[in-house]
Amino acid sequence: MGLHHITWRATASALSNADVLAEAMSWLIGDEEAVELDRSTSYHGPELTLISASTANKRKALQSFTKLGQANLELLQKEMVLRMDEHHVLHFRLTIDSVVEGKPKLAIGSAAGTVKGQAKFEVYSGLTEEEQLRNTFIEARELLEGN
Repeated sequence: MGLHHITWRATASALSNADVLAEAMSWLIGDEEAVELDRSTSYHGPELTLISASTANKRKALQSFTKLGQANLELLQKEMVLRMDEHHVLHFRLTIDSVVEGKPKLAIGSAAGTVKGQAKFEVYSGLTEEEQLRNTFIEARELLEGN
């Protein structure tokens, strides 16, 4: 059970502090080396920084997922059918401020200033898809409680 990988993405404008956001993303992914910054300019000229962090290490992916906290995990599990695509990737957004504060909070709607999260769930034969997805959430909550 678990996750194949997890990916986080955010955009920092010229008015934002990209280094602070990169540091927060480093905390979120659990590995400073996994954070990439791509600096460019927007169509209108101001600098933009695309910040991404990902890991294909299944244990690190699950640990990163647990940083969402109990309440967010419960909400994502309830909304799993709405947020999961046909490739078993769960899509969600966090507010940038909450990530910077180290207390991730799910964003409502598609408001500006979000960190996009994508978690690819493992699904294999043997158990039903629903059981495997539920077991991954249980494993994440157990890991969270163990910390």
